[in-house]
Amino acid sequence: MNQIPKNAVDLVSGDCEPCHGDTPALTAAEIEEFSGLLPDWQVIERDGMSILSRQYRFKNFMQALAFTRAIADQAERANHHPAILVEWGKARVEWWTHKVKGLHRNDFIMAARTERLFSERVDE
Repeated sequence: MNQIPKNAVDLVSGDCEPCHGDTPALTAAEIEEFSGLLPDWQVIERDGMSILSRQYRFKNFMQALAFTRAIADQAERANHHPAILVEWGKARVEWWTHKVKGLHRNDFIMAARTERLFSERVDE
């Protein structure tokens, strides 16, 4: 069974904070520090923005879809929403913060929560 890294547990219990137009994106050093807590996630660049991305694998489409539904429920509660692509046997999840045009601590919190959801579902 996959486990969320122990040093990422603090992220799971963190609170997402509202971002405003003057909220700064994370610096490269901060992104590197947070990325070390979630080694299965990649930071990619798209349209000049840093985006946190990970692909998950499943036995079939319905498992992938159920997982993305759990992410959607979690995202709605936090009022922070990812981009999700569901295909047969896989789901790609991407987190970034539109208001800061890049990554914020909230994105790493939600990625850690996504990892927790996956670790809870992987044996289904």
